[in-house]
Amino acid sequence: MSIKHGLLALLQDEPKYGYQLRGEFEAATGATWPLNIGQVYTTLTRLERDGLVQPSATRTATPEGDGRSMYEITDAGRTELANWFETPVTRESRPRDELAIKLALALAVPGVDVSAVVQRQRMSTMQSLQELTRLKRNSTDGEISWQLVIESMIFGAEAEIRWLDHCEAMLLRHRGKPRPAVPRTYDVPDQEAARSEEARSEEARS
Repeated sequence: MSIKHGLLALLQDEPKYGYQLRGEFEAATGATWPLNIGQVYTTLTRLERDGLVQPSATRTATPEGDGRSMYEITDAGRTELANWFETPVTRESRPRDELAIKLALALAVPGVDVSAVVQRQRMSTMQSLQELTRLKRNSTDGEISWQLVIESMIFGAEAEIRWLDHCEAMLLRHRGKPRPAVPRTYDVPDQEAARSEEARSEEARS
């Protein structure tokens, strides 16, 4: 989920101040994706530049009023939001998997204890899983919007632990095997050697 589309979704019903948007965004995601107010206004500036939001003439006396403009979604913004909801998230559009890249590089670099890297990561992921499970257990039935986010993170952590178990099993199977040899490079024969080879071939044919 991008911050851009998250803010557009929150503006769909009514104009809001930046502080309102930050609070509602964090409430919807269970504070699993904290924002600072600078991120909010930077994103709003880009959305305004692209014609997806605009400053609203509406003013309300709310504690969230921070002396800045309220923003409202434009027709172009509603179209952008509708397209986002209708378009599946593809694997290619997600961030690169830093953990997979780290383990691949650990295997490629001599002197790195890959098993230790896997063990430390498993311990960290287990701690995160325990914390996420605690948050889910303490949530209420009415907080379904961020329960979905929490459960997605729980499933992701569980999958990561299973993948780390798989990585460790692969390391055990391949332990002791030499690293693949670097492919040899062959010299190009010089012209004299090439002519000698041609001469021998010619004699053999005659």
